[in-house]
Amino acid sequence: MEQREVAIDTVRRHGAAIGLAASISRVAPRQRRTEFRSDLPRNENWQRCSDVLADPARFDLWRKRLAEWLCGRFGDAPARTTAGYVMSWYLHVPAYAAALLLHHERRVPLLRPEELAFRLGDDRPHPEGIAVLGADFYCLPGDPAAGHPEATVVADERALTAMLRARYIAHAEKFVHAYAPVSRLGRRMLWAGATDALENSLWWAGRQTGDEGAGVANATLVLDACHPPLTSASALRFDADDGWTRRRESCCFSYLLPNETECAECPRLRRPS
Repeated sequence: MEQREVAIDTVRRHGAAIGLAASISRVAPRQRRTEFRSDLPRNENWQRCSDVLADPARFDLWRKRLAEWLCGRFGDAPARTTAGYVMSWYLHVPAYAAALLLHHERRVPLLRPEELAFRLGDDRPHPEGIAVLGADFYCLPGDPAAGHPEATVVADERALTAMLRARYIAHAEKFVHAYAPVSRLGRRMLWAGATDALENSLWWAGRQTGDEGAGVANATLVLDACHPPLTSASALRFDADDGWTRRRESCCFSYLLPNETECAECPRLRRPS
């Protein structure tokens, strides 16, 4: 059975539980990277993406927390390193939410900043929780919820993945606009980070459930070509010794930390073609 049919069959077997919140409840226990939910619990440190983007000073507070964590581990926290980490961590939120729901349910949420939230870890200040708060979604014609008022039906998988790409780019555009002035990272670097976050999330969604090939296939569908302002088509490649790998488009600047070097797939090490 093809992946699309498996996802639709999973939804169909759950009867009346056909909305996006039901999808999130089904997906949550099938991944191990973060808390994944459809609501915001009280008395916890959740932040809506829209609130963060509307007040870029929150990025400065986030980077200060990160700097304290890095200084505790490495003895230093270069500004470009904190900027690179926060770039990757923020973009992971919409990318991972989209990737999980595409992989497991063949559904795509709208990814609006006001409909996404995240919670930072108490120790390492990365997103430990992601909440998808909107109810509307895109789906395929065979989805049991195709007639639901909250569902928008698209023609086929290529149209569904194109919609995921468009919704993600719309969110990332707002992030780039808000983060560029406070991070001093260029737009090319920020869009490279957006490309990395999207492809890595699509790949991971398959890997973490033992179906890496499906993750690679999803990445190839979503990034079937270079779709500006994203900076490349899928960069995944198969190596006989290492299996599936990908070259990064962006730099995390970890090499600026004491006694650290560039990552193996760092774009700084890219050989001329």
